Amino acid sequence: MERLLVSNGLILDPVTQSVRTSSIYIADGKIIAIDYQPDGFQADQTIDASGLIVSAGLVDLCARLREPGLEFKADICSETRAAAASGITTLCCPPDTDPVIDEPAVVELIHRKAAKAASTLVLTLGALTNGLKGQLLSQMSALRAAGCVGISNGRNPVPNTLILRRAYAYAANCGLTVFIEPDDHWLSAGGCAHDGPVATRLGLQGIAVSAETVAISRALELILETGVKAHFGRLSSAHGVELIRRAKERGMDITADVAAHQLFLNEMDIGSFNSMCHVLPPLRSQRDMEALRQGLKEGVIDAVCSDHQPHDPDAKQAPFASTEPGISALETLLPLTLRLVDHQVVPTFSALSLISSRPAEILGINAGVLAVNRPADLCVYAPEQEWQLDPAAMLSRGKNTPFAGWHFSGKVRHTIIGGQVVYRT
Repeated sequence: MERLLVSNGLILDPVTQSVRTSSIYIADGKIIAIDYQPDGFQADQTIDASGLIVSAGLVDLCARLREPGLEFKADICSETRAAAASGITTLCCPPDTDPVIDEPAVVELIHRKAAKAASTLVLTLGALTNGLKGQLLSQMSALRAAGCVGISNGRNPVPNTLILRRAYAYAANCGLTVFIEPDDHWLSAGGCAHDGPVATRLGLQGIAVSAETVAISRALELILETGVKAHFGRLSSAHGVELIRRAKERGMDITADVAAHQLFLNEMDIGSFNSMCHVLPPLRSQRDMEALRQGLKEGVIDAVCSDHQPHDPDAKQAPFASTEPGISALETLLPLTLRLVDHQVVPTFSALSLISSRPAEILGINAGVLAVNRPADLCVYAPEQEWQLDPAAMLSRGKNTPFAGWHFSGKVRHTIIGGQVVYRT
């Protein structure tokens, strides 16, 4: 493997909250020194990071790659390439592929294709129940042995609470974290927008906040009984944030994340039936958006994810309620998170930790940290470089973004994974 020198960059480490202009020395896929040149070190390649910020590679807690099953929308090769261009060195794929990630063969297929693409490390969540049907428990121990970092049923319902309790208990026995997307299927079924004045005015069927909070409350009770470690993904409401806050105050071992778009968009953005803003959970009120930001500021919400869902053009070209929900979001994860700094929601250290060290801790992986003897996964970006998002220029095959035309600051120049440069401008 090449020896790599990243020289004269402004190194930001949110773990130690240190900032300094220095150099990073990389060999055998690891950081072997910071600040000083090891004896006998000769770089095969040097990256001049003068005027650039060097941070740990980003870790994305939720990105759908559409493979296997929906390759007409996107595939592992295209989306990991887009991730690498966005500074993302590790991403986590939920189990709702086709076939579902409920047996080791599917895990191995995804990992093999990701390794062949050689762009970004892809982790997988296994299915909580067979086929995500909510009836029979999956082979969790086998899925863990195959490399799954957690278990989830996505937004698919488990109607029988006894089955859900047994699933949580089994996951706890296997030492697996349960990843929960809180949604009461019977309260949200058929809905496509926040249950509020905008949906009423547009004649759209609403999804009440209770669809999220009832599911959170149910899960919290079962987590208390079973002792399973749990992560709540894609919070969308003020009440949901409050429930997580109270649970943490009680000492429960839980974490939570929010999708980046929920921090900048609200129900008003669907006012012209903008299908690019059709997401699940739906964009909620301005008050909910502010509460999500406050949750980040207070540490109630632990991480920000992309919730990447690339679509083919036809998926968004229909009446709003008939379009498919989701945003192509890998390429806006870093700039949107950096914008939180500009909006004085969180300082720079905290912003970077929300998309690097904290997600890595949640996944239980050795990533998201700039330190000697840790994997050389780095994101090198120009903090002041301004750019405009052009969907046609996106590397993801999904061009479905509500941020088209937005002006951002912060552009990735290099992405390094395991000591290898996988992206450069």
